[in-house]
Amino acid sequence: MIYHRAIAGNLLAWIYNSFLGRFPLHWIRRFYLRYYLGALGDGTSIQMGCRFLNGRKLFLGERNVINFGCLFDGRSYPIRTGHDVSIGPEAVILTLGHDPQSPVFADRGGEVQIGNHVWIAYRAIILPGIKIGNGAVVAAGAVVTKDVAPFEIVAGCPAKKVGERNPNLTYQLKCSPLLV
Repeated sequence: MIYHRAIAGNLLAWIYNSFLGRFPLHWIRRFYLRYYLGALGDGTSIQMGCRFLNGRKLFLGERNVINFGCLFDGRSYPIRTGHDVSIGPEAVILTLGHDPQSPVFADRGGEVQIGNHVWIAYRAIILPGIKIGNGAVVAAGAVVTKDVAPFEIVAGCPAKKVGERNPNLTYQLKCSPLLV
């Protein structure tokens, strides 16, 4: 039974990642993703070229903007976002990797939690088991190896605190693309 579910899940991922994710009509991708993902919040926009490894473990809140080319790795653990989250182009969110000290190359991972009003910039990488607090900013190209506190701005590899964000965030993201 588990084997059949794994095959079905891989087939659903392949259909989206190879075909539908590249289809230029947003509403067609959204229709598929509403059933494929664990949750797809109202007003959330996912641009072309995003890839999902086990979409059933991806839970996106309301009014998220997911830019082109992002990778969401939900193979073994969930990824959860709050509302009004902006994820820049080609960002990568991982939930599974390997233990470099393991003599048998054992898996190691954990759930990724992203709070409300978080901004993850271009080509940032979020490693397994990370929690990003409300209002935090992850700079372009940053590699997040530790939890990020609310309203903290982090940059670099590995990401380190470089500033604080205004905590009075009230914006609501809106992206209603026709062909992206």
